[in-house]
Amino acid sequence: MLSSILETVMLICFGLSWPLNVIKNYKSKSAEAMSLPFILLVITGYIAGIVAKILNGHFNFVLAVYVINLLIVSVNIPIYFRNKKIETDKYETIRFEIIKNSDLPYEAVFGHKPYWNKDQIEQFKNK
Repeated sequence: MLSSILETVMLICFGLSWPLNVIKNYKSKSAEAMSLPFILLVITGYIAGIVAKILNGHFNFVLAVYVINLLIVSVNIPIYFRNKKIETDKYETIRFEIIKNSDLPYEAVFGHKPYWNKDQIEQFKNK
């Protein structure tokens, strides 16, 4: 019984940090400080803990804490991809603004030949 209580205390301590992490990641709108492999590794650890509890027949409050922590950590996955999209959109907008406001050729800004034809690029520049 004491081991279950101590394990629950450990999980609660970890679990209290995850909602704060989710809020911070959501507000930052940046995936720069996030690591998808780390998130997936933590999720894998929680799944392993849940499966171990089930296989050992330990259906108690500790199992519930594992599940709650797993769900909270999992919220970081869609936030990661949302933040990546926000960053990509932001950088693309910056690149297009550079092209629009300068005489630099497309290749100088993007580092590759344009996917658009010259008419489409000129049309964008004239917006």
